[in-house]
This record gives sequence, structure tokens and C-alpha cells, in this order.
Amino acid sequence: MRSWTDSLRFAFQPVVNLTTGGIAALEILARPEAGDVLAEARRDPELDGTLAVLALRSAVRKGATLPLHVNVFAGTLADLGGLTPLHDAVRQAGRLPWEVTVDIGPPYTHVPQQALLEAVGALREQGFRISADGVGDGDVPLRLLTDLAPDLVKLDASLLARPAAVRSMRALCEELGALLAIEGVETELQCATARSAGAQLAQGQLIAPPSRLPVAEAYVPSGSPAPEAVRRPGPSVREFVRPAALLPDTASAGQVRALLTGSPDVSGVLLVDRDGVPVRSVHRSRFLLSMSGRYGHALYADRPAAKLGDRPRTVGVHATAWEVLDVVADGDRARTSDDVAVVDDHGRCVGVVRLADLVRALSETRVEEAVGLNPLTRLPGSDAITGEVDRRIADGWTFTLSWLDVDHFKEVNDGAGFAAGDELIRSVGRMLQRVATGSMRVGHIGGDDFLVLADPEGLDPMAASVLDVPWSAGGLPVTLSLATVVCVPGSVADHREAAASLAPLKKAAKGLDGASWVLGRAGLPGHEVRRGAGPSAGRAGFAVAEPGRG
Repeated sequence: MRSWTDSLRFAFQPVVNLTTGGIAALEILARPEAGDVLAEARRDPELDGTLAVLALRSAVRKGATLPLHVNVFAGTLADLGGLTPLHDAVRQAGRLPWEVTVDIGPPYTHVPQQALLEAVGALREQGFRISADGVGDGDVPLRLLTDLAPDLVKLDASLLARPAAVRSMRALCEELGALLAIEGVETELQCATARSAGAQLAQGQLIAPPSRLPVAEAYVPSGSPAPEAVRRPGPSVREFVRPAALLPDTASAGQVRALLTGSPDVSGVLLVDRDGVPVRSVHRSRFLLSMSGRYGHALYADRPAAKLGDRPRTVGVHATAWEVLDVVADGDRARTSDDVAVVDDHGRCVGVVRLADLVRALSETRVEEAVGLNPLTRLPGSDAITGEVDRRIADGWTFTLSWLDVDHFKEVNDGAGFAAGDELIRSVGRMLQRVATGSMRVGHIGGDDFLVLADPEGLDPMAASVLDVPWSAGGLPVTLSLATVVCVPGSVADHREAAASLAPLKKAAKGLDGASWVLGRAGLPGHEVRRGAGPSAGRAGFAVAEPGRG
């Protein structure tokens, strides 16, 4: 009798890293030749669990060596309390559970949430990684998403039409310690939008369509690093993780040699203990050189590969790219080309990073930064600040945006000379740089105009540093004007509205004598005079803006 499994086939679609361009994993997709087995699986948890096991076995038969994504419905997990048969199949195949990500898909409606969370906890105990699939066009409640605390969140590409939503999900992922992936990418514009919105992974027809055989290559359009890579203390190491070639620490040198010769793209092998913790690192070139020497194969083939390995270099999954460079710099110079193992909070290997990927990305970041710097002060221009304003708006932050400039700067240049004027601008820029700590950002947008983005608590120290000190150019006294708008969540939609709210405040500040500071709130009339004297000064609370001086 013909079984439904006889007409069932599986396809493989790569999930790529948008930073390195490498394939991070393969998602296994059921492709029945007849009938709708997925609709049946949605109603039948036992069938869905069986599909997950068959998907894994199909990948093993096709020789897939990359990490795998296996799909199950949320209701299946809640009903079965986990996937013990999948765990058994992984072990029987000689794979490690943390090389398998369970993609949990909708529907979530009517799924007992506590049972689902307990099942996810059981999967984690077994070592599986967890992905929340179908977010954005599914029905997963936000509270449940945070309770699941997935290792990966997959957003539907339709949300790319709302970049603010993608950026917000990226911020949530950072809080959860998760990566963000976009699925269903079909155009280069979508790929570029995904990258600029902060997604680290992507999959879709543009990158590679599902294939009956595991693919080794995928198309990733080139592009600049995501804005996160520029504004953070350093891009996260998670953005550069490649799949690791893993073998048990009991593997022989012959087994390592077979893996390396059969996989020319593998730069090294990590030997892990039964818990997945790296214990030795085998570098491709050094290992093969030892094996190819006279009597090398005879001497080493049946001996433990660990004898030809080195102590692994490891970094935590929450490290930055700069911390990886520190690990490489502190070690043996002969090992600078070795992969660095990335480990989770339990010490288990989640992948490797290559020095070349880090150097390339960090160099591109520096070039991007340099292009946007003002040549006089070496401060970033308006694009860097406005981009950060949009991110904070999307993330729901309260922030302040300030405009600082020199009063009567044309007269200063005419009276003291351009050289003295330039030196004054550099001095103001250096002062702002000294006080720009934490989340404060400073930009020089041209001439004598500066933008300062800060948290409300950073306002007073910044204002005092530039307004309560004497300034001069060529011996002539100079004063500065400062205008600040406070933006609370919902008060402005983007950086354009923030700038529009700031414009009348700048005009009011310029209408005061001496060093001046005017503060207002987006969406509210009037302003508060905090420094300065003149027609607008001396009024309590917020005052109506007055005509400004030139």
C-alpha cells in the first residue's frame, strides 16, 4: 500500500548572513507531490512531529553539513510537550542538537501558552535553538514572543515597507539576545532595506530558491554595513558568525582529514566534548601539512586528532567585533588566521568567526564614517544624527535635539579673519566631543552649526560646557546660542518633524542677548528661556517665541 510519505519530498533554502554573505543555515521545507500534508499536520501534532524527523533524515541523506532549520507548528509543541523523536534522530545521525534550530510557526491562537513555553524549555534543555517564525504576518502575541525569548526572529518581507517596524523589532531582538532574519526577500531593494533596518540574516527567492539538493552558494547583493555597525561601540560578533565544522573530541586525524578534503571551504575543525564545548581547534593548513609530510598519514591517521590541534580561541556570543580582534592580538601571531569559536552562555559552540570578515567589515565602517565627517572638526554630518534620531523615535525613546551656533559668525569672520573663525569652530567641536559621553551624539552640519542629540539628563552638563565658558576669536569676545527641543514618544514622527520643532526655538534663542539657551517641547507651544537676556527673557515658564536676530 502506497504511504503518504512516498510522495513527500523536501527542499532546502539557505539562510544567509547579510554581513559576511555566507550561508548560515539551511531551512528544510516539505514539498508533497500531492495533497496538502501541511494542512493535515496543522491539525495533527503527531504527523507534524513525524514531518520534522523526516526533514532531518532527508538532510542527512543529502549530505547537508550546515546547521539546519526544522519547521513545527506552535500547537504541535504545546500538545507533544517537546520533540523527543527529533532529538533521537539528531543523535542517531551524528549531528549535535545545537546545530538544529526549531522554527516555531503560527497559528498561536488557542495554543495553551504555558504548555508551549514548557515545551520550548524542554527543547532548550536538549540543546536545540529556537526561532519564532512568521512574525509580522502571523498571530504571535508580543508578550508570548518575549516569553519565548527565541534565538532568532523571522520577519516577513512585507514589513520592509515599514522600516520603523523592522528597526523596532531589531531593538527588541537585542533585548532578547536574538538575531533578526527577513524571509521572503525577492528584490535587491528589499535586501538593501533589510540590511539598513538592522536585519542580520535573510532568505528568499532573490538569495536562492528552494532546491532539492543542499546548496553551497547564494546570492547576496553587496551593500554598506547596517547603521548599527556604525553607531554601536562595535558591531556584535553575532553578525559575523559562520557555521562551524564540528567533530567529537574523540575523532581521529583520519576523520578530520576526510572532512577537510571533502569540504574545501572549511578553514578549520573544532573538536567538541559531548556537551558541545570546544576543547581543541584544528587549523586546516597546519593540519594538512602535518598529514602530508613523510610518513604523516601513517603516523597520524588513526591517532586522536586532538594531538594535532591547539587550544581553541573563544569569545562569548555577546562580544563585539573589537573584542574578537583583542583575542586574536593577544595570542600567538602564527595563529592569526585561525577561526575564533563563538560560544553561548553554556560554553557550547554556536559557530566561528573569521578574522578576514571582521577586518573587512570594520574597515568599511571606518571608510563610511570618514566620508561623512566634516573636514574641519572631524565630526559626523547631519545624516548620522538624523539617522540616529529616527532610530530613537522608532525605539520609543525620549530624547533632546539641540542646535548650537556662533552668534553673528559672519561678523566674527570679517573682523577676526577666516583662520580665527575656523579655530573657534574647531574649539567648539572639541569641547562638544569631550562632553559627548554615553548615548550623546554630536554632529557638525556645516559652517558654525552643530547638532547635539542627547538624553534629557545630559542637557545641563552639555549646556554649561559651551555656554558658561568665555569664547573668543582673534581676541574678540564671542557668544553662542543653543536651542533644544524635547521629544517624547509620539510627539514627532521622524527627524524632519523634530527639525521643524527646533527651527522656531533657534529663532527665539537668536533673539536674546549674550550666551543664550531656549528649550521647548515638540508639539507644545512656547518655550522656556534658560540663558540669555532680552525681550523674551524674564518670563516664567514657557513664553511665546519672539522675532529673532540675524
